[in-house]
Amino acid sequence: MADRVTLCECFARDGLQHEPDFVPTATKLSTVEAFVAAGFRRIEATSYSHPDRVPAFRDAGDVLAGVPRRDGVAYKATCPNPHAVRRALADLDAGRGADELSLLVSATESHTARNLRTTRARQWENVAGMARLADGRFTLVGVISVALGCPFEGAVDQGRVVEDFGRFADLGVALVTVGDTTGLGTPATVRRLFTRLAAEYPDVPAVAHFHDTRGTALANCVAALDAGCRHFDSAFGGVGGHPAGIAYGTGLTGNTCTEDLVNLLESLGVSTGLDLDLVLAASARCEQALGRPLRSAVARAGYGLPATAAAGAGR
Repeated sequence: MADRVTLCECFARDGLQHEPDFVPTATKLSTVEAFVAAGFRRIEATSYSHPDRVPAFRDAGDVLAGVPRRDGVAYKATCPNPHAVRRALADLDAGRGADELSLLVSATESHTARNLRTTRARQWENVAGMARLADGRFTLVGVISVALGCPFEGAVDQGRVVEDFGRFADLGVALVTVGDTTGLGTPATVRRLFTRLAAEYPDVPAVAHFHDTRGTALANCVAALDAGCRHFDSAFGGVGGHPAGIAYGTGLTGNTCTEDLVNLLESLGVSTGLDLDLVLAASARCEQALGRPLRSAVARAGYGLPATAAAGAGR
């Protein structure tokens, strides 16, 4: 295994979209500040989803105006449609823009209809237009939802996912996120898909974005790592899932838990580049922000690293 990975911290976007109550802007910013202090270089900060449909992000511009700007730290915003890209451009022109934009497709028609209110064909037309509209002013990140299984249609043909990955590559994206949206992937299916993607598109990194609905997220991360993946999405406390009020799937649909993933990777000798003490400080800040204990085992038990490994990690 290579000894270095990049984690994108998704608490402020994919994590908070599942919350039933609006989290104040100042609270969001306090968590982002903790992520920057811990050493995260990519942070999913907000979404340009329609504020009536996903009110959790009605303050997208204010969040981007308030995040700490540091050399080497990139902030990502989700854009589900062309209007969202226009909002992102307006914020960029106002001096408070995102560095990266996520462009979304779903691997099945049913999830596309539920999540994006369109068809796959129309969404691909939208995505192509959005890439043109962005005009090279952002780093573009493709996102393929339900890539490892759909809550409505079941198994997903990996050939379709590979084809979608290639369509994103042709649009010039820098990364493509492979989403296991409701935790239907297994280490075997993850390893097979990520091995194929690395072989067919060696110049476009795949990002492993796994949800822990069925308790397989960490195992799936190791399978992706074994297949050559070096980019992972996660969220502190394992929070997140589908937007509040837009239900698909059942159970706890949260993201791979950041604290637990950091512990696992560092225990395997794979550096995250993070300050482990400040990762736990950020964990506590996220629990304070939401007013409840979250789903991190490491937040309860502490790191399981040898003392020498814990002392050297992130330095």
